[in-house]
Amino acid sequence: MVDAGESPLTLQEAADRLGVHYMTAYRYVRLGVLAAEKSGGTWRVAPGVVEAFVQARQAGPGDAAAAGRRGGRRAPWAERLEHRLLAGDARGAWGVIEAAQAAGADLDEVYLDLVAPAMVSIGRRWESGELDVAVEHRASVIAGRLVGRLGHRFLRRGRNRGTVVLGAPAGERHSLPLALLADLLRGAGWDVSDLGSDVPASSFALAAARAQQLTIVGVSISTRECTRSAEATIDALRGAVDGVPILAGGCAVRDRDHARELGADGWACDGRAVVVLLVDLAMGGRL
Repeated sequence: MVDAGESPLTLQEAADRLGVHYMTAYRYVRLGVLAAEKSGGTWRVAPGVVEAFVQARQAGPGDAAAAGRRGGRRAPWAERLEHRLLAGDARGAWGVIEAAQAAGADLDEVYLDLVAPAMVSIGRRWESGELDVAVEHRASVIAGRLVGRLGHRFLRRGRNRGTVVLGAPAGERHSLPLALLADLLRGAGWDVSDLGSDVPASSFALAAARAQQLTIVGVSISTRECTRSAEATIDALRGAVDGVPILAGGCAVRDRDHARELGADGWACDGRAVVVLLVDLAMGGRL
């Protein structure tokens, strides 16, 4: 990002300071390795960003991009992805995903260690007033497209472990967490019915009641204002799927006790925890 008070460099000027070809610097930007912003159709880089890049490169042999690849999963992929999302750079965001995978990141790691943290950070920055809602929405749209390109890779053959119904209560407009979780569960062998966001309680309950081999129901709550509608949804589900566990999660659910206050049977802090919980249930465990 361009720091306030500094005169930004053009990408050519940044390339000159780095001692690389313009196209090499451009590749760094597209991969999220070199933070930059686009202004008036021209990429701009803060001098401090170039200096930090040079220092990172001098820390070891080879250039900074190669160092990031050698660092594999330790590289700041989520931060790089966040930069591209905030810049509205869909192609660059996909480049970060590809670079992370080339460095060894698995599909679940791309979702849980890149996409999810990047979007959580963007959401918090919007809540604090640092970002305009249009920037947050644009980033969400690009992230949704990334997930759309990756989703089919989670599909697996063979007998499924049961059905999971996921959705967000009325008023909750965040659907990306559901899409991420749905793919992770499909990859782990479950059939998933993703109802998306802003689902009326009665419709949510009806969909769950009609599901075959229903294993669990997940209610995603990202905004605190939707906890009351989540309670109504969980109450409706309770009457429709008696005996089937109901899980509550999302940024607005603090912990297991909070989930139980909302009427749910259990809570999971992230997608990994949901998969582990479902595997445990399949083996006879309890919430």
